[in-house]
Amino acid sequence: MTETVRDLFQPFKLGDIQLANRMVMAPLTRNRAEDGNVPGAMTIEYYAQRASLGLIIAEATQVSAQAQGYVSTPGVHTPEQIAAWRKVTDEVHARGGKIFVQLWHTGRMSHTAFQPGENAPVAPSAIRANAKTYIPGAGYVDTSLPRALETAEIAGIVDDFRTAARNAIEAGFDGVEIHGAHGYLIDAFLRDGSNKRTDQYGGSIENRARFLVEVMTAVIGEIGASKVGIRLSPVSPVNDSNESNPQPLFEHVVRELEKLHPVYIHVVEGATGGPRDNAPFDYEALRKLYSGVWMLNNGYNKDMAQEAIASGRADLVSFGRLALTNPDLVRRFKENAPLNELFQDAPLYGGQGPHGYTDYPTLP
Repeated sequence: MTETVRDLFQPFKLGDIQLANRMVMAPLTRNRAEDGNVPGAMTIEYYAQRASLGLIIAEATQVSAQAQGYVSTPGVHTPEQIAAWRKVTDEVHARGGKIFVQLWHTGRMSHTAFQPGENAPVAPSAIRANAKTYIPGAGYVDTSLPRALETAEIAGIVDDFRTAARNAIEAGFDGVEIHGAHGYLIDAFLRDGSNKRTDQYGGSIENRARFLVEVMTAVIGEIGASKVGIRLSPVSPVNDSNESNPQPLFEHVVRELEKLHPVYIHVVEGATGGPRDNAPFDYEALRKLYSGVWMLNNGYNKDMAQEAIASGRADLVSFGRLALTNPDLVRRFKENAPLNELFQDAPLYGGQGPHGYTDYPTLP
């Protein structure tokens, strides 16, 4: 018996669910939520159009009101949000797709305008991110100076993630991805550039990883490891994310995740949306520490994805802008058909209507 050839288009078992192929839609913030940060009718169509991908990871979604950092991003912490997401998941499932949702807390990547009571955003330490967010009427503004979380508050945020995961399952999602990347709250705890704490959540690598481990433990305890993934971005500088020695940090993180064994680890290679070789990092060393499903992201085209799957370097590959601009990406890859380009007259983020959101053409 010869080993089966690994192929991008072959079905794949992820936990308890069967994926039609190994192609994944990466989580993409599109800023289209309606009043109350509720997904609307356009969002239903947007995800349903892309149901031929093996798995959709829906956009980053707030675990609480405090977790918001951008305009018109959805939540999964109110009954209205849960009910609206249910319409999305029902339609994706009706079209044969599978869908997770990415759960986030933006941490210091926020502004008082988005915070309950216009309070300061929260972070591991009171260090402002060198970054901006968009406020209607004011345009792009600097993120606000955050306040450092009190040690006693952290358990409450862990519980927000737990509750949001339960809500996501109630909303019909097949699982959740914890956002542990891109300078948001979990990632900010990990990194010595944003975490200067002196309690049990700061200092050593073990301490800085504690919040991530507690969140994953809580969420897995609530909905089961087969329904929980996590995204990491070891060397991405996005959102003023800075770490002096990422290799031992992320090797420790992956060793801890191996104990909890979430259904997948989703790794952004290099600078998110930019160079894949922006900083030296041994991704293969991480891969060897984890016995579960390994998903890779950042700048993959068809040939790169096929190579990653065939070589065993990845089990799944996620696509961001290619999935955004090509609702029928699976078919286009199979048929070697031309790919759509980003619309130049539509913003990647934001926008009010369907243009640049649900009107990318499909093959006839």
